[in-house]
Amino acid sequence: MTSELPELRASDADRDRVAEVLREAVAEGRLDMAEFDERLDAAYRARIYAELEPLTRDLPAAGAAAPPVVRPAAGAVAPEAVGDASWPARIGGTATSKWAVAVMSGFQRRGRWVVPRRFTAVAFWGGGEIDLREARFEDREVVIRCFALMGGMNVVVPPGVELDVRGIGIMGGFDHANVTEGEPGAPRVVITGLAIWGGVGTERKVPKDERRRLKAERKQRHLEHRQRHLEHRHDRRLEKRDRRELGD
Repeated sequence: MTSELPELRASDADRDRVAEVLREAVAEGRLDMAEFDERLDAAYRARIYAELEPLTRDLPAAGAAAPPVVRPAAGAVAPEAVGDASWPARIGGTATSKWAVAVMSGFQRRGRWVVPRRFTAVAFWGGGEIDLREARFEDREVVIRCFALMGGMNVVVPPGVELDVRGIGIMGGFDHANVTEGEPGAPRVVITGLAIWGGVGTERKVPKDERRRLKAERKQRHLEHRQRHLEHRHDRRLEKRDRRELGD
């Protein structure tokens, strides 16, 4: 949406593009459902670009990279961090595996598995994914040691988990963008190791079940707003027709 033509009339396609940015934002936790509902309703009521632009001004475009997260000061707790009652149930158990190796190949650790206190991953001319979204944790704090030699790997953590990245990069690097303190009672994940001509990335994603639930809710809300929008347009057409008939 451009600010150069603020008075230009918005089309249905323009409104749908704004709605898609809003749906992506609520899935990533940038908007709560109340904000999403309010902005989506405003999007489908908008007539010109100037009414659409403010709705996404503070949001990245759909599919754009997120800006780095600033780590709060020691002892600070984000206002929205109210804790998750399921965290205690996800701590404890016997480790499923303690290492993973990819040599000119790849590996994955994902789904329902138990992360050990110390997990070692090695990628040499290969890659790997360590997905913790549905995992349990052997202890309150786990250390994932990543060694990427002309290769790479990615660590995916769910929202609420504390993440601390301490790895060293030599002509390579470790991604610190998602470093943040966690919710009360949540596990702490420490990523350390070495990346030479390679990289170790980090991501925060909601678990698949939660993502499907949010997607279903967004779809239902989108349909409801779309229906109200169509009904509103229909009512406006009837009003115009009635005014024309009265004018005749």
